[in-house]
Amino acid sequence: MKIAILGTRGIPANYGGFETFAEALSTRLVMRGHDVVVYGRSHHVPRSLADYRGVRLVVLPTIRHKYLDTVVHTLISAVHVLGGRFDVVLVCNAANAFSCAIPRAAGARVVLNVDGIERKRKKWNAAGRAWYLLSERLATWLPNAVVTDADVIRAYYAARYGCATTFIPYGCEVGRDAGTATLERLGVEPEDYVLYVSRLEPENNADAVILAFEQTAIAKKLVVVGDAPYADDYKARLRQLAGQRVVFAGGVYGEGYRELQSHAFAYVHATEVGGTHPALVESMGFGNCVLVNDVPENREVAGDAGLYFKASAPPTLARLLERLVSETGLLTRHRELARQRAAGHYSWDAVTDAYLHLFETLQPIKARRT
Repeated sequence: MKIAILGTRGIPANYGGFETFAEALSTRLVMRGHDVVVYGRSHHVPRSLADYRGVRLVVLPTIRHKYLDTVVHTLISAVHVLGGRFDVVLVCNAANAFSCAIPRAAGARVVLNVDGIERKRKKWNAAGRAWYLLSERLATWLPNAVVTDADVIRAYYAARYGCATTFIPYGCEVGRDAGTATLERLGVEPEDYVLYVSRLEPENNADAVILAFEQTAIAKKLVVVGDAPYADDYKARLRQLAGQRVVFAGGVYGEGYRELQSHAFAYVHATEVGGTHPALVESMGFGNCVLVNDVPENREVAGDAGLYFKASAPPTLARLLERLVSETGLLTRHRELARQRAAGHYSWDAVTDAYLHLFETLQPIKARRT
């Protein structure tokens, strides 16, 4: 098949979960003999880069604006797709639902991965939330199929819109071997730091994690990995909360990210909005003990491998961190549970199988509605 992937910042991944997803899926599709194009944004992917691990890259401009960046680039990409005679177009992000109509009208089979319920994110103003609400409705009509990566999101679309979606989870690699160059650059030692990874936006609760960590006296550091455009005030507040034991690493990708995950004492996941969060799945694949904010989406992913706290009550996380230091058996047991759960539920090869099956068996949208 000839397949296009739209709606991400592009590959190689250097931002977030959708980018990592696009890289992992596209490269595996190419290895299975398919012709794949991934569209990227000119301020994330060099225009000179035309190929990545066999995946063809198309880099197009957009409007660099908090509310327009994604939707404008996807619209431009959807128009560009018309000249490519693609069999399947995979669109990422529910905000891009309106663009699904363009390649579908040209005869392509169109799949939309909606991610989570994005309108609940605190970063959006009233117009942004209204756009996402409209996009949810459009998602049930314009693509040939909708993919949800969490069962709670599948249930949401079924209950609110009567729309049957296809559940396909996020994937991860399983293994804990990596170098230590990034640790040395940041001034941390293996097993002597707690890792937090997320975009630094309010609903991901980095402030609660820092507050909890500062309430402990454990002889560890907290490494905060992540960044966010248009969030300067929030990032400044995080630095005000942080003491000397907190290390802000910024965005870390590729081998550096693997090194930090592979040598962490434990991983803290504090998100409260969205579906399956890639960093949580990936950390489980690295065999980390995962401390997880207790919301349904996160429980679905971590299951009995997770140790749960309430981000709204930072002392609950502080107590968990102190327990991990004092109860070595607890740490070892939950590391193994996480590794086993990742291997059994979140294989990238199984994810690729599922997408290919969906691409090959798409039905008209009327057959999907209940």
